[in-house]
Amino acid sequence: MNKVQIEITIPHLFRCPISLDLLEDPVTLSTGQTYDRSSIEKWLGAGNLTCPVTMQKLHDPSIVPNHTLKHLIDQWLQLGHQFHPGNSATIDYLASLKHTLQSHDSTLENKVQALDKIRVLSYEYCSFKKSCFTQLSFLPLLLELVFGTEYAQPSRNHMEFKEVALSCILKLLPLVSLEPLNMIKDESNFKAFMLLFEKGSISIKISLCNLIESTSEDICYMLGNSHKLVQEIVLICHQNCELSKAAIKALSALCSLQSNKESLVRAGAIDGIITYISGCETKEKNLAPLAMNIIEKLMVLDSAKEALVNNPNGVETLVKMVFKVCNQECSEGAVEVLLIVCDDYRNAREEAIGAGVLTQLLFLLQSQCGTKTKTKARMLLKLLRSKWSEESKQI
Repeated sequence: MNKVQIEITIPHLFRCPISLDLLEDPVTLSTGQTYDRSSIEKWLGAGNLTCPVTMQKLHDPSIVPNHTLKHLIDQWLQLGHQFHPGNSATIDYLASLKHTLQSHDSTLENKVQALDKIRVLSYEYCSFKKSCFTQLSFLPLLLELVFGTEYAQPSRNHMEFKEVALSCILKLLPLVSLEPLNMIKDESNFKAFMLLFEKGSISIKISLCNLIESTSEDICYMLGNSHKLVQEIVLICHQNCELSKAAIKALSALCSLQSNKESLVRAGAIDGIITYISGCETKEKNLAPLAMNIIEKLMVLDSAKEALVNNPNGVETLVKMVFKVCNQECSEGAVEVLLIVCDDYRNAREEAIGAGVLTQLLFLLQSQCGTKTKTKARMLLKLLRSKWSEESKQI
């Protein structure tokens, strides 16, 4: 590809805003703007202490190599005439969509339309598009649009905008670095997160629960220690809808940290999960195994055991899950939890026997379940028999 061809087809993103030539050594300022090293060094060397594009004062004049953009440009140059013409158009198209989202002159309707287009593009995964989304910093921008602006009484239109933006964020998460999610740790951003959880639509709440799944450990720790947030998620578990599945996923993510477990129990997680599992009996597609796994993890706490035993349907719900032909994982989890509570609580043993656990265990032992599940089933039968024998002698 000769120089004339390059000048004609250079994507806007690949041009230095100062020289308007192809970026040879792209570097980025603290403002997020990228320039060619030679051009920006001349600008700074002339005594200018502002960003040429934004005219913001540079409190930090350091420059950082932009390796992602350099890789994109190298790929573009190496492919030459083989480089798909649509890729150049894609770069400029994405850049224009970003401009629409950033511009104060864009209407909310225009911004929603831009988000819809971004969502469509994120479905069509390819390494080139992944690089484009990363280089254009779409995830930080979308997160800022959703959580960076807080409204005491958000309008319906603003909520619809945030709903679409959240769906775009979830589509982009597999394509980009998750580091921008750290912005949720900021107090004002977390406040906006909570406001959306309290006042948002079902779709927004599902998206926020799915977002929790993707957060890092330190964010997960912060979210798990918010009693108000955990209570909101637990309340969702009591609802018989698609939203409750998202809530179970969020609780599972929060429960992965030992430090969050007590917080989950205090917020009523055991009751919420029992309600969810009870409602799963009539549904083919459910997250009962995941819900059971959360209960297993919480059983390290005495408070969780007490919450389970004190729940009017707790033990009975577990007994019903013991023999699940189509779900061995759920059966094993139920037997494991029953082993724990039946060992510690006499009333749990009595409730389990009254609910038909012995019959369920015998059916399970005659089934094609795994060796591990059968071993635990025998252990539970042995425990119930020995405890019953001890208690009979005391009488």
